Amino acid sequence: MGIINGNVSDNWLLQLKSSGYKLTGPRYCVIEILAHTEKALTALEIFNLAHPQYPSLGLVSVYRTLEKLELLGLIQRVHQKEKCHAYIAAPNGHEHILVCRTCGRVSFFRGDDLINLVNGIEEVSGYKVQEHWLQLVGICQECQQNHAGS
Repeated sequence: MGIINGNVSDNWLLQLKSSGYKLTGPRYCVIEILAHTEKALTALEIFNLAHPQYPSLGLVSVYRTLEKLELLGLIQRVHQKEKCHAYIAAPNGHEHILVCRTCGRVSFFRGDDLINLVNGIEEVSGYKVQEHWLQLVGICQECQQNHAGS
């Protein structure tokens, strides 16, 4: 599921450094926030969480850090109904996601059966699929239980 351990955030810092990016305090703070949450967070939410620790941090810096992390495959974009993207740590690279409509928790699933679907679509359409995103939205088990108990 969501929360990543410190080793992953350390790995992210190494990947950023080896890709030529500077390891600044604000960038580190953004990474720590993403590595320790089960919910997808918008750039503004990340900014609001990081700003008390780094008052000089700008929202543009948060967006740039998110862009770099996404480019390196370390985080994944989550589409929200408000047409605002949120981001979640992607410890295993690109995965398919389940998003709880009630609490916002994000879970990952493999979706191995999609290979056959994609192959079939390629055959019928003539397209060569290069990328795909699969995001399912529902209500997690915990929220269902909480609602049933109300």
